[in-house]
Amino acid sequence: MAGQSSAAVANTGNNPFLKAVAALSTLAGWYSAGAIVAAVAITCQMIVIRFVLNGSTVWQTEAVIYLVISATLIGLPYVQRLRGHVNVDLIPLSLAPRARFSLAVLTQILFITIIAVMLWYGYEYWHFAWDRGWKSDTVWGVRLWIPYLSIPVGFGLLLLQLIADFVALLLRIDAPFGLED
Repeated sequence: MAGQSSAAVANTGNNPFLKAVAALSTLAGWYSAGAIVAAVAITCQMIVIRFVLNGSTVWQTEAVIYLVISATLIGLPYVQRLRGHVNVDLIPLSLAPRARFSLAVLTQILFITIIAVMLWYGYEYWHFAWDRGWKSDTVWGVRLWIPYLSIPVGFGLLLLQLIADFVALLLRIDAPFGLED
């Protein structure tokens, strides 16, 4: 039977950098929750307009899609801070403390590198939409740089949280993979 991982919220200790990043990640989590609530409210409003009042909706579907995508991307650092991403800890649990630390360092470096590349290309994509003045092909015609902004913001905040996790690991403020010996 699968159980809850023993990993907990990322530790910050008394480090001001780690506390600031944790506060930013928490703020991103609050934004994400608010965006999901707004998407649900807009969906309810759309249902009333279409099926109760027999009216037409123009912007609701597109707004809900953009809000949910934004909530997902900007919510990434908060989930990382809470260690809520999918985690298979069979290998780290079976390793000695020194090997577990080495694996955690390697994993963090790879994760930071991948997210940095995604941030770079996400920024390029957003800037391209900004520079070219892209608009959606719908009746609403939203300027696409607005919803696309969640790509570099989300990955940038996730990268910052990953760097904070790496600093906490190197300073021994947090245990590798959040697993205590």
